[in-house]
Amino acid sequence: MDIRRAAATLGSMALPLNYQRADDLLKQTKTRGYTIATAESCTGGLIAASLAAVPGASASLERGFVTYSNEAKTELLGVPAELIREYGAVSREVALAMVAGALRHSPADVAVAVTGIAGPDGGTAEKPVGLVHIAAARRGGMTLHEEKRFGDIGRHDVQAETVAAAFDLMKRVLD
Repeated sequence: MDIRRAAATLGSMALPLNYQRADDLLKQTKTRGYTIATAESCTGGLIAASLAAVPGASASLERGFVTYSNEAKTELLGVPAELIREYGAVSREVALAMVAGALRHSPADVAVAVTGIAGPDGGTAEKPVGLVHIAAARRGGMTLHEEKRFGDIGRHDVQAETVAAAFDLMKRVLD
């Protein structure tokens, strides 16, 4: 079954939607001998799962942290609780702390972190459904951040768009 037919059959949440991006990213990291760590909140492990869906992912995928709760962000990644209280879990500051924590708590060379509001509830006027902060970093290299406002397009679509944007940001960190 080709990727388009699989996506049409399985719906918008299907891993095949980001399969090509995952495959491209893994080829880049494998060529450079880099490993990847993910730190995920609103995607609940979908970034790591999308990478793991590609044959040969074990050459690059080192580990994934699913840090859905604020406590998990603090316990597993070392995100300061004060930072979460001051800026909120869905913020540039927390995304950057998450990606730094993923590198600090793993031997990975490259990391990505996402935190956002996938919906359908949880949004506010200041932080609406579809708001996602993504950070990517390379050990000893650059760190990038992007704020995405996907809108209230549905929980699964916010998650799928977040995975795609995370892969794109990771590629930029590799360049």
